[in-house]
Amino acid sequence: MIAIRILAYVLGAFGIIGTLMPFLKYDDWWIRGFDYPRQQLLFLLGLSALLWFISRSSNDTVNLTIGVLLMIATAYQAYRIYPYTPLHGRDARDAQRTEESDRHLSLMMSNVLQTNKRTDLVIDLVKEMNPDILLTVETNAWWEEKLREGIGEDYPHQVPVPIENLYGMHLWSKIELIDPQVKYRIKDDIPSIDTQIELPNGRLVDLHFVHPMPPSPSEAYASTGRDAELALVGLEVQKKPESTVIVAGDMNDVAWSHSSRLFQRLSGLLDPRRGRGLYSTFHAEHRFLRWPLDHVFHSTDLTVLDLQRLRYVGSDHFPVLIRLSYEPEQDDNQGETPEGDDLEEASETIKKGKRHEDDAVIKGGE
Repeated sequence: MIAIRILAYVLGAFGIIGTLMPFLKYDDWWIRGFDYPRQQLLFLLGLSALLWFISRSSNDTVNLTIGVLLMIATAYQAYRIYPYTPLHGRDARDAQRTEESDRHLSLMMSNVLQTNKRTDLVIDLVKEMNPDILLTVETNAWWEEKLREGIGEDYPHQVPVPIENLYGMHLWSKIELIDPQVKYRIKDDIPSIDTQIELPNGRLVDLHFVHPMPPSPSEAYASTGRDAELALVGLEVQKKPESTVIVAGDMNDVAWSHSSRLFQRLSGLLDPRRGRGLYSTFHAEHRFLRWPLDHVFHSTDLTVLDLQRLRYVGSDHFPVLIRLSYEPEQDDNQGETPEGDDLEEASETIKKGKRHEDDAVIKGGE
């Protein structure tokens, strides 16, 4: 019993620390990193609570208090993940006009991992899924050459941004791109791509593709730059409420984090995973260390035909495929709106991000 009690102590202490850290209103990587493993913390806390009650020697106040704290922390982690499970109602509507292909758009995105040499796995999957639009990130000049050889003829409309810093980005489209632009919103070596396309039914769709730098000891010290880019895109989308919009990419952020939720409130866009599942895309090679980093957000006039996490392609990320349908008749403004000091927080974070300051205070916190 002593060994079980010690294990409960260790797991419980780590779980409670991991639960409390995101409440600290700072963007240092060692704080924001605890935004990610909520599934893992849920498991550790649930296990520690079970072990604690199994191994307790008495029902004194201290024992019961610790057990209750562990159960509260477990319930809180479950509460944060709950919207991204099938138990929650779906924010994005299911498509009804499934046979009207002139309304449909399919998008596949894949962080290929720049050092990955299995281009054949990526190319074969693209040919199998046959998306209208493909976004690849971490693609340098070597990847561009291999992909162009494999799928270039199928995707004649391209926006290549080959960079050797793990932030290269390539857009491949079967649909003509309208005024495509490469933007460096926050950092001079972190690109994003904006463009428009026209669906066969004539509806214009605004596309924004992003891949901000994550907070980590080996990359950005803090999440300021990432959070600033997401906030900036969110405000840009907010300015055109009548537009049909998709924002997608490896955002190096989890769906339930404060920064992602702030982005949704600013933009009013929907997360199609809410009510459908986690669709954890990273890390593809470590089953017990996975969380959703690759995202698609879309406006409320789009509905979901299909959403898939695709098979392994040699990268540390799984690709994602989404098929959407333009159905404005289903649009009942189910998107969120800014609340409290969201706009003030976004403005301040953007300013700090552009000044490359890594000391932003998160006003909203958890």
